[in-house]
Amino acid sequence: MFSHIEFTDVQKRAVYVVLASSIAIGSLFVTLSQGKASVPKATVSLHPVMPTPSVRASVVVDVTGKVLHPGVYTLIQGSRALDAIKAAGGQLKGIALTDINLAEVLSDGQQILVGAPRVVVSAKRNSPKSLTKSTKAIVNINSATVDQLQILKGIGPVTAQKIVAYRKAHGQFSLLADFKKASGMGIARYNAIQSQLRL
Repeated sequence: MFSHIEFTDVQKRAVYVVLASSIAIGSLFVTLSQGKASVPKATVSLHPVMPTPSVRASVVVDVTGKVLHPGVYTLIQGSRALDAIKAAGGQLKGIALTDINLAEVLSDGQQILVGAPRVVVSAKRNSPKSLTKSTKAIVNINSATVDQLQILKGIGPVTAQKIVAYRKAHGQFSLLADFKKASGMGIARYNAIQSQLRL
């Protein structure tokens, strides 16, 4: 039948070496194949990311009256009345700013009138007839009293009281145009005195 083959020690070592070499080569091949497949490709962006510029809020105000450069100016939100006057070149020589609250925070659409004649109110506060109407006097619609409002042409004691009552009920005016909403006011009356109003 089959005869039993005897291997010498040298032949056995040779067989072991061949088997070990084959296993090592096979393992190396598998490892290299997997490593090559797992290497990620480098990606290159063709569109560089540009930093987004920060946008600061601003307000637009009208600086008029006795300043070096009257006009409309755009200032950073939170700016004061003093900043608006400086942007317009400052007040003209000899013009005082005592009638303006220089620390007032500006609101969008606000008008700063420099060098306007002061509001003169009669000492007889209970006698509206003694008040002198003026087409030049400037009135702050957020702080004017009933008597001070009556200095404006077309506003009598009843209308002035309605305006003050409206202001107490709804709070201070944020825009000059909101003055038209006050009781007793109208578009025609507002347009006639608009140049004399300020916040």
